Amino acid sequence: MDKVLVAAARGLHGTLTVPGDKSISHRSIMFGALAKGTTIIDHFLFSDDCRRTLAAFQALGVPITVDGERVTITGVGFAGLKAPQQALDLGNSGTSTRLLLGLFSKQPFPIKFFGDASLSKRPMKRVIAPLSKMGAKIQATDTDFLPLTIATNTTLQPVEMTIPVASAQVKSALIFAALQANGTSKLTELAQTRDHTERMLRQFGGEIDKNGLTLTIKPQSQFVAQKFRVPGDMSSAAFFALAATLVPNSQLRLAQVGLNNTRTGFLDVLSRMGADFRVEDVDSKTVEASGDVIVTSSKLKATTVHGAEIANVIDEIPLIALAATQAEGVTEISDAAELRVKETDRIETVATELRKLGANIETKPDGMIIHGPTPLRAVTSDRVDSHGDHRIGLMLAVAALLSKSQLTLTDAAAINVSYPNFFTDLEQVLD
Repeated sequence: MDKVLVAAARGLHGTLTVPGDKSISHRSIMFGALAKGTTIIDHFLFSDDCRRTLAAFQALGVPITVDGERVTITGVGFAGLKAPQQALDLGNSGTSTRLLLGLFSKQPFPIKFFGDASLSKRPMKRVIAPLSKMGAKIQATDTDFLPLTIATNTTLQPVEMTIPVASAQVKSALIFAALQANGTSKLTELAQTRDHTERMLRQFGGEIDKNGLTLTIKPQSQFVAQKFRVPGDMSSAAFFALAATLVPNSQLRLAQVGLNNTRTGFLDVLSRMGADFRVEDVDSKTVEASGDVIVTSSKLKATTVHGAEIANVIDEIPLIALAATQAEGVTEISDAAELRVKETDRIETVATELRKLGANIETKPDGMIIHGPTPLRAVTSDRVDSHGDHRIGLMLAVAALLSKSQLTLTDAAAINVSYPNFFTDLEQVLD
């Protein structure tokens, strides 16, 4: 599906409630399925990815009902899951795949996974290898790719290990496996990554200890059902925050966005670049804090993004690259080689698509160098391409707001992976 994008926007104003957090929505289904009782989740994100997680647990016999943005789950526990009648289709969802590898790794029946063409190219050895050290039995194509099979298994051994990559998905898979192991596990991160799994584990009555970058997990299976509202997704809010920053004459309120400190790195980068925003009406009484982010258009200056900061802005780096094209000076992004194994090689894809609009970008093995500011307009083509990657498609929709040329987005349906109502929401706040 192609989409003609809005060009040369005059401003963004009003209040917008962005969809529920994608990471939290995934995990809420998982913990709800494992808990005793009925879990009720409001403001659930019904994106393609989260629907894959929901459908996977339904296929394993978990009663789940949907009413608008509310999901109700009757938990069955680890022991109550049933063998699925067919292989699980996880679509484009890397989060579903990697976390479920850990969660399903001790089931007494085999489970098969497959996905779309993009997911089938994404590496799984980074999860399979450490899970194998715990005794998980996972057979993947060429040892690294979908389709794969989690074989029948009844024993998992505890481990003490440094997690091989700074990845919240790998960490979460190992936490789910550690909950089912025969003893206490210790997992040490290379850098702090998103901690939604740890927070939700505690919310559902579980225990996990943290000392610096080391997590200690004891085996446990008794979780208590919860009722809660998923906060707005900071990664989705980021597209509108940047749009309101870059489009002149804008002021936009993003209502009750999640403010987990492992997710606000993008705001930290924007602040360093000179963006004008403030946070109000903070609700910090819940496990995942939220608040309103009010953004006013402003001029930006270049910055450097590297090191430990990368882990918590990894999904927003395409947006940081776009911001850098409009910033005064040279922005350098380093230590982000992880981008090359996302839905696309996001380093090359970002550079390729923004160069079509006149951006001055050099690529490196682990990042980019962006020279700004440069006006955006169709230079080599008026067609930009998501390459099947939702974050690339959304970033290009924001870029189009600044473009002096009318642009058409190829494969616009890719955005449904995380933000199916993006264009409707954009229309709501455009002048």
